[in-house]
Amino acid sequence: MTTERLDQPRELRRSLRPHYDPEAFGRLSERIARFLGTARFIVYMTVFVAVWVVWNIAAPAGLRFDPYPFIFLTLMLSLQASYAAPLILLAQNRQTDRDRVQYEQDRAAAERNQADLEYLTREIAGLRLALGEVATRDYLRSELQRLAEELKEPDRKVSERR
Repeated sequence: MTTERLDQPRELRRSLRPHYDPEAFGRLSERIARFLGTARFIVYMTVFVAVWVVWNIAAPAGLRFDPYPFIFLTLMLSLQASYAAPLILLAQNRQTDRDRVQYEQDRAAAERNQADLEYLTREIAGLRLALGEVATRDYLRSELQRLAEELKEPDRKVSERR
């Protein structure tokens, strides 16, 4: 029984499997998928196929390399399609992952905004209640006028008695 020691680095193991960086491969697949979805690619592919067909029809017999049924062209187009489809799917999966992360961030931001809005609503309601208990300028003015009138009334009563 061998136990790994944590105070020593692991020994490097040789592997027959090739090592690749999944992130770099994903970025490459996105670039290829982006190019495959452009009009430029369609024009390039159309020109390539047209030149292929014209060459194999119009060239002298000794220079033709893919006669009429164009089996080699069909094989090359199938090969291109067999590589393009998984690359496009890989790019779509990466985009889906980015969209999911963005959705989660948006949802978290919306929850924070909702919590902030509820907090501010409660604060405004508390301020309104507190303001209801605070004497306003109009209330003070009316109370002072009432007190002034009350003070004047005893003077009137005194002056009327004399």
